[in-house]
Amino acid sequence: MNTILLDALDHKIVATLGKDARVSNRQLATELGITEGTIRTRIKRLQNERLIQFTVVTDFQLVGSPNLVMLGIHAEIAQVPALAKSLAAIPELGCVMVLLGRYNLLAMGLFTSIEQVNELIQRQIRTLPGVRSVETSISIHNYKYDVRVARITSAKGLSA
Repeated sequence: MNTILLDALDHKIVATLGKDARVSNRQLATELGITEGTIRTRIKRLQNERLIQFTVVTDFQLVGSPNLVMLGIHAEIAQVPALAKSLAAIPELGCVMVLLGRYNLLAMGLFTSIEQVNELIQRQIRTLPGVRSVETSISIHNYKYDVRVARITSAKGLSA
């Protein structure tokens, strides 16, 4: 696997797009003092290398008013890496993280009913090797949710 090096310009482009992905190439070029063609080429390379992608993020209420559900998973330490991969393969889960602290793993997803959550836990999560217990927390009111907080860059994009 090749290490992809991001230079200062790549980091500026990513930071600017992270604030507003709708900014035009022309405006971005003007802000950064380079040509529009350079912007276009850099964005295309970042997309081809899977370092950035453009997506629409909707408000929870626009997709059937689901609740954000967080699943704190206590697992056998030796099983954590394999368990994280298994959880990441479950389509209903939009986020899986290995943690230090109260849980070994945190998994999150959007659900419209408690029944959906319970079925997922009972049929798919508790049956995975290494799962000791699952604690469920359900968001009932979001005072602030900024999708940019969870901006995640692959390890290969961290080289500078």
